[in-house]
Amino acid sequence: MVIRALLVTIAALLLAGCGSTDDETSATTETTVPTGTTGTGSSPVLEGAATDPVVVEGTSTDISLLTDVRAAAHDGYDRVVFQFRNGLPGYDVRYVERPVVADGSGDEVEVDGGAVLLVRMEPALDADLTQESAPRTYTGPQRFTPTTTAVAELVRTGGFEAVLTWAVGVDEERPFLVSTLENPARLVIDVKSSE
Repeated sequence: MVIRALLVTIAALLLAGCGSTDDETSATTETTVPTGTTGTGSSPVLEGAATDPVVVEGTSTDISLLTDVRAAAHDGYDRVVFQFRNGLPGYDVRYVERPVVADGSGDEVEVDGGAVLLVRMEPALDADLTQESAPRTYTGPQRFTPTTTAVAELVRTGGFEAVLTWAVGVDEERPFLVSTLENPARLVIDVKSSE
């Protein structure tokens, strides 16, 4: 019995070691379940999701530095993740009317999809202004189309006066949930893609 338990434990550790650590490649790799989900296949996907704005004030005066933006399809929802160093900023996630305009310049920004979910993060930037020549901390694309069901496009619409803004084009106005994860700090937006 002891040997069997030991073998089961070793097998579990090996499987865990082989698993992906990227929360966008597999819905089962997170150690926490986003707010509003139950973590079981038998319950509704994104229970409690809504189309109402989600606003959380930042708790730090340090500027959060964006290091990654990614999105992936999961069973019943699309996940968009903004990853930071220096902790999480405050955020305001809401559907907005078109036209979407760039922070600072006010220029109109085209965003694919039937609806636009605007993600405003503060204090946050994607370049480290404390370093000489202000090196970019996020070097990925400023506009991209992920392989997702409901999310059509992600577009950076501004980084101005410690306010970082991205537009998430969605095929239509769909319920969403916002949660946060740590180590590294991540702002997670799950957009419902099926009933």
